[in-house]
Amino acid sequence: MAERLYRTLRLIRVVEEEVARVYPTDVIKSPVHLSIGQEFIAAGVCDALEPRDHVSITYRGHAAYIAKGGDLNAMIAEMYGKKAGCCQGRGGSMHLVDSRAGVIGASAVVGTSIPVATGFALAAKRQRTGGVVVCFIGDGATEEGCFAESLNFAALHKLPILFVCENNGYAIHEPLAKRWATDRLCDRVATYGIPTRRIEDGDTVTVRDAALEAVAAMRDGGGPAFLEILCYRWREHVGPNEDFDQGYRSADEKTPWAARDEVARLAALLPPDHVAAIESEIAATVAAAFAFAEASPFPVPEDLYDHVYA
Repeated sequence: MAERLYRTLRLIRVVEEEVARVYPTDVIKSPVHLSIGQEFIAAGVCDALEPRDHVSITYRGHAAYIAKGGDLNAMIAEMYGKKAGCCQGRGGSMHLVDSRAGVIGASAVVGTSIPVATGFALAAKRQRTGGVVVCFIGDGATEEGCFAESLNFAALHKLPILFVCENNGYAIHEPLAKRWATDRLCDRVATYGIPTRRIEDGDTVTVRDAALEAVAAMRDGGGPAFLEILCYRWREHVGPNEDFDQGYRSADEKTPWAARDEVARLAALLPPDHVAAIESEIAATVAAAFAFAEASPFPVPEDLYDHVYA
């Protein structure tokens, strides 16, 4: 399991570091919201899922897209604005989708994926697929009205949906302490009769085990569950750089999280030759995806008429 989780973590990290490296060249045609430092959540949660399950992602969704098995070539091509992208170049980084892999289309608007994911869970229950839905959200999205509405609907109908809050403490640049009267998010969710758990240690295996337990209960008809997982965003809200010079947070906040970086921690648990082989394989995979995107053609003007009703 540790090797499998490390492979996922390493793939996400290398992809996003390459995105950050090439972004200043302007080959990527959309804004990017990197999850560097937060990858352990998507890697752990998605490891508990099956092909029949779905995930709903946010505009900071690269990690979950990759962890659920989304097509990497299509993802990078989409970011390049190319025809071979998962949205044929129309959506960019914030609108990734891969129906084959069970990745529900992302939205750039905070919170809007929540009711969509809840609808997918309703469909799964009515169609008796046995599948579950994971709805990834940031802490800022919990302040949207559709969050409360969807929690209530999911609890009322005992839907198979796991809400996962990636709580990095900031909604763009506004810290949680200036937005929440208390930090007891799990207590608020629990008022709907939904089982909750808060994970603070940043451990991928802990996340995976918690997700596995929640998903197993859902498959038995137990209804929704909620995980609040503390994490820290290493890069700026949008873009490839660090932003500790902008005055809203200190580099000291990152230090403890960087010290327990899960990519490095899991690598240390594996035989060095296994790590070297995985890293070599991933480097080749990522290089091929970026080369594919670079070589792929842009959409042609006539493509503007596709998918248009009138």
